[in-house]
Amino acid sequence: MEWLENLFFSNSIANSVLILGLTVSLGLLLGRIKFGSVSLGVTWVLFVGILLSHFGLGIDPRICNFIKEFGLILFVYSIGLQVGPGFFSSFKEGGVRLNLLAVLIVVLGCVICYVIHLLTDEELTTMVGVLSGAVTNTPGLGAAQQTISDITGVNDNSLATAYAVAYPLGVVGIILSMLVVRYAFRVKLDREKLAAERSNAPRTLRVDLRVTNHGIENKTIAEVAAMTRSKFVVARMIRDNEQRIASGDTKLRLDDILRVVISSSDVELVQSLVGESVKLDDKAWKSSSTNLEKRRILVTKDDINGKHIGDLHIRENYNVNITRVVRAGIELVATYELRLQVGDVVVLVGRNNDLDEVASILGNSVRRLDHPNLVPIFIGIFLGVLLGSIPIVFPGVPQPVKLGLAGGPLIVSILMARYGHRYHLVTFTTNSANMMIREIGISLFLAAVGLGAGESFVASIVDGGYWWILYGVIITMLPLLIVGVIARKACKIDYFSIMGLMSGAMTDPPALAYANTVGSNDRAAVAYATVYPLTMFLRIFTAQLLVLIALS
Repeated sequence: MEWLENLFFSNSIANSVLILGLTVSLGLLLGRIKFGSVSLGVTWVLFVGILLSHFGLGIDPRICNFIKEFGLILFVYSIGLQVGPGFFSSFKEGGVRLNLLAVLIVVLGCVICYVIHLLTDEELTTMVGVLSGAVTNTPGLGAAQQTISDITGVNDNSLATAYAVAYPLGVVGIILSMLVVRYAFRVKLDREKLAAERSNAPRTLRVDLRVTNHGIENKTIAEVAAMTRSKFVVARMIRDNEQRIASGDTKLRLDDILRVVISSSDVELVQSLVGESVKLDDKAWKSSSTNLEKRRILVTKDDINGKHIGDLHIRENYNVNITRVVRAGIELVATYELRLQVGDVVVLVGRNNDLDEVASILGNSVRRLDHPNLVPIFIGIFLGVLLGSIPIVFPGVPQPVKLGLAGGPLIVSILMARYGHRYHLVTFTTNSANMMIREIGISLFLAAVGLGAGESFVASIVDGGYWWILYGVIITMLPLLIVGVIARKACKIDYFSIMGLMSGAMTDPPALAYANTVGSNDRAAVAYATVYPLTMFLRIFTAQLLVLIALS
């Protein structure tokens, strides 16, 4: 049995792969355990790594460092690909306000972390680990560890130990903060749901309008759009009980019924100019003398990637209207200047034969999207590592700051997901592929962190590390409660968005999962996605900044 002992306790490649496989598989199995509606999920991989390492089942340090950094890159890059398409548009309307509140949560957490360091004489580098665990931000921990290694040439495992100690109550503390805000303001969920439904937050709507305004009779749809300065699409119209495809050159008559796809913020303005709102169900449209069909078609052809809708001349050549574009779960009004991307779902209205022709132009091949585009992914990783390695000098900071192996790939992936089509780069990945990359990345990272920190974990707790739990709870809850009160009292933000804000500011998926069980709408998820990218960047940046202050 000597071969088995060598396999488990040697420093070979086989030993590293074996221990990694054991760590990740056991951690993911334990991640299925739920405490009420909360689960630590993939974080169990970290604790399993610590446990195995404590009993001597470690891996070669050089291999461990490579796995940790590469896993971190895969994790943040997949996040950027997911949120990139809608990232910049999220800053419109309430997005700026939500991001400012998220920034305040980040700043308060860092200030509290530094104050605790001053009051207790706890090492600031250790407090950065407590901070990362308290805010459940793994990339921040990775960035801090990398900064220490770059400057000192030594890996400081105390950060990972402090992170592991503070993390569990970090997750619980976020949810407790949500409950405190809920009961402090006596939030009634039923009323909150109604308020959320009546919210003025822009979203894409489909409305039916009857032309009753004599002032626009014989004016074209393009002229009416210019008068309102609103972006909308007339998907189809009914005139004399006959369905028709409308274009910008179509002249309007009284009693025409228009099916309009429009942003909710522009509905009142357009309605006031066109005429009264009417309620027609789909049966009414189908019962008119000339039937038109609605169909969803997937954009899968590379040569369509990055082209304006107007440049395809689909309406003119095929008498088909593109009314909406669904991208990364967000519905967009299909204006002429909107650029299509591979992976978009376009909503078309037209006759059956015409729709078939347009489908062949756009692709509509689900199988085509099953083949991953690996070249843009590795180009992005290359550029991300390059960007993350550029030193950035700030006045008064002794060492230059780097975006690192977390911040660089995150920013590049967001930019590529948003603008890659302009350079003929197809960055689309299916949700399942993106989730696979993300889960593999975070699992490898947490396993490597745990296996590197386990030898000193128990000793650290016995030697006073139990105070880290208290410090972590304070860092978690105090900023959330302060900003929660501001968001509710001063900004009048609905409770579901506050829960999403808290989850996103802590970059914590388990907390978002809890928020989604509380409300049946998507307000929490939208708020989470809105603040997540900026918060992730700030968590990485501030972790490095605190480490530089500690080492100066």
